[in-house]
Amino acid sequence: MKKRIMLSVMLILAALLSACGKQGQQEENNTVTATPTSAPVLTLPAKDVPEENEVKDSSDEDLLKVENYYPFEANTEYIYAGEGNEYAGFSRYIDYIDQKNHRLQTRTTNGGTETVRVIEVADGKVSVNYIVNECYYRENFLDRSSGEEGEILLMEPLVEGTEWTLPDGRKRYISQTKVQVVTPYGTFDALEVTTQDSESITKDYYGFGVGLVKTVFTSDALEVVSTLSEVNKDTAFTRTISLYHPGIDETIYADKTQISFQTGEDSENVLEKLLKKEATDDTYLPLLGPNVEINDIYLDKEGIVNVDFSTDFVKEMNAGAGYESLILQSIVNTLGDYYGASQVSITLGGKLYESGHILMKEGETFRVNFDDVTYIQR
Repeated sequence: MKKRIMLSVMLILAALLSACGKQGQQEENNTVTATPTSAPVLTLPAKDVPEENEVKDSSDEDLLKVENYYPFEANTEYIYAGEGNEYAGFSRYIDYIDQKNHRLQTRTTNGGTETVRVIEVADGKVSVNYIVNECYYRENFLDRSSGEEGEILLMEPLVEGTEWTLPDGRKRYISQTKVQVVTPYGTFDALEVTTQDSESITKDYYGFGVGLVKTVFTSDALEVVSTLSEVNKDTAFTRTISLYHPGIDETIYADKTQISFQTGEDSENVLEKLLKKEATDDTYLPLLGPNVEINDIYLDKEGIVNVDFSTDFVKEMNAGAGYESLILQSIVNTLGDYYGASQVSITLGGKLYESGHILMKEGETFRVNFDDVTYIQR
């Protein structure tokens, strides 16, 4: 009898041990090892997700680099919707890119002004090296520097607590590394960068692979918000300007027209095409002959537009004294209007302007003059 009881007990224990073993093995097989997420992930609406924005392995430490949060995108327009201020909305375009020196030139337009900035993305930092305010013309400033310490927008390591002081004394730091930011363009797990001074707090949010996706400025009861709403790729920067032409009736006419720039395209090329543009009226005289080139054009420190045409300028003009003056005045007005300047210096092949009717001396310039101009309404 005792033997039967012992045998039954042993069989029950064996069954229990077997069941425990299988349960332990099953629990071990169902265990998931968590992998920490070290880089934000971009999520765009399904219709807008290009292959290059597919989710990458966020555990790759190489992704935690500033260049991933301030990309160099040629021919791309970023549009931001604004709240709280009439200038909160703005658009941003990249004028020039220098991959070798890790620099780009951005142009920001908010409806009230245009600001050009030279940004350097190198050595674990995103820094503003040069700024031109009220800049409504196109010029390459990539090799310029203010000679002072630049403002750092973002700095590695891209972890919460990284902090630095700006040249004006404000404190800036990474306050969070994974903040969900919802924008009209998409939803981002973004870096949050906070800037503090005695009177305000600004929070900038950077999305992986896109850049700045949102800015929130707070001061007392005022809150101004700018949020990324569109990213338009394969887009040129366009501007409407006045093109001046002399008529055979010896009157100068001004007509509105558009010019456009691709990223990296200089003013010489675009303005040469503009001055060679076919007149909208058969009674207008041409401004440049078909073979004339603009060798160089820039706005100097005195606010004078300097333009150097090829030496065949006068020969291809082939005009009498009166019409030559009208053609020159029309060119001067067009360039002066575009650059916002009152004087234009014209040289031919690097030498002072000289024709059978006009001889310019060293230091002399042509004056912009809008008197007696007839403006065409279309």
